[in-house]
Amino acid sequence: MARAREQLSEVLVRPHHLAGILGVPHDAAGIVIFAHGGSGRLSPRNNQVAAALREAGFATLLLDLLSPEEERDRGNVFDIPLLASRLADAANWSRNRPELAKFPIGYFGASTGAAAALVAAADRQNVAAVVSRGGRPDLAGNALHAVRAPTLLIVGGADLPVIPLNRSAFAELSCEKDLVIVPKATHLFEEPGALEQVTQYATRWFRQFLASPLSEEVIDADTIFANRRDAGRRLASALMKFRDKDAVVLALPRGGVPVAFEIAQALHAPLDVALVRKIGAPGHEELGLGAVVDGAHPQVVLNEDIVREIQPGAAYLEAETARQLAEIERRRRLYRDGDPPPEIAGRTIIVVDDGIATGGSVKAVLRALARAKPGRLVLAVPVAPRDSLDELSAEADEIICLKSPDPFFAVGMHYRDFGQTSDQEVTELLHRSKASSPNQART
Repeated sequence: MARAREQLSEVLVRPHHLAGILGVPHDAAGIVIFAHGGSGRLSPRNNQVAAALREAGFATLLLDLLSPEEERDRGNVFDIPLLASRLADAANWSRNRPELAKFPIGYFGASTGAAAALVAAADRQNVAAVVSRGGRPDLAGNALHAVRAPTLLIVGGADLPVIPLNRSAFAELSCEKDLVIVPKATHLFEEPGALEQVTQYATRWFRQFLASPLSEEVIDADTIFANRRDAGRRLASALMKFRDKDAVVLALPRGGVPVAFEIAQALHAPLDVALVRKIGAPGHEELGLGAVVDGAHPQVVLNEDIVREIQPGAAYLEAETARQLAEIERRRRLYRDGDPPPEIAGRTIIVVDDGIATGGSVKAVLRALARAKPGRLVLAVPVAPRDSLDELSAEADEIICLKSPDPFFAVGMHYRDFGQTSDQEVTELLHRSKASSPNQART
């Protein structure tokens, strides 16, 4: 964090001479302007998020959208057009400064500043991305329909009055969008680890739309993999920078395990499984409503758009979640044989599958892992459609995909042998990997 703090400077943003704190790290990829309904410049929560964004390579501008005199009138804090106009002034100020002019602009809004960010983004379509933390996006009103900037809404799971307001605003947005609910967090995200989750989600969102983590294809688009092991060996060659770097390879069973086995062997890394199960729609199990991920506190990640369209009902979701958790428990006993899961915090975690179609299960795994605070979160797959990769790029620090054909029909079309992987093969490969890496056992 010291590197980021050394580059902070006090600025006055014209034409209203609003006080701000500007931080520009070396080789910044974009600038994020913070919008708060008043004195956001000194907000400890905004400053914590800004510090993390600077460490991730983004310039930040923390700004007081109101003068001290204006803030004394509480009505101004809810004057969304006024706040939005001040935010637009700050964006223009940034574009007119030589050292900032080249940067794409993102907005990070909190409280009524979230509505101001959306109104400003709707009015000026050259804003690259918007993130709202515990905000009131509903106050943006009709401007929501005009927002084109990719928008992420983050809400605390215990912020009960604000959750439905964010859901209604989310439904009105027609741009690239996502809604994340941080479990057990209240409005100010004061609970241990809650604000850290906000910074992770915000950083990944801005990385996706201000600086994409997605690697380019590294093999010919017409290549057909002989089988999953062949795909794993090819994928391993694109991951060699992680060799002997205390990485952990996590496979989505069952098909992801043969791919991941080859990667773990090449990287001298331990291999384990990320236990996740899709929650299918009633009568159409192949259509994913979301997924449930194993853990001390199993996590359910739903696709809000599909759930809203299908309307499966709370009773169905509860029953289907319970059924999938039972299957996860069966696999845990079979695959891990009593071993604990690997330590995640601070390590490079490489999530592997044999391919991606819609990406619902992978998204759930990445979100669950992000909450365990890995040092770096990498997704590696042999093949996937570009739109799924674009959606997932907000969830990972880096994505390695060998081929992304267009049009994309099915993962199996890119393998000569895509037979079902058995439980026996999974357990054999996990045991072989553990035996070959005795000094990297799960801890």
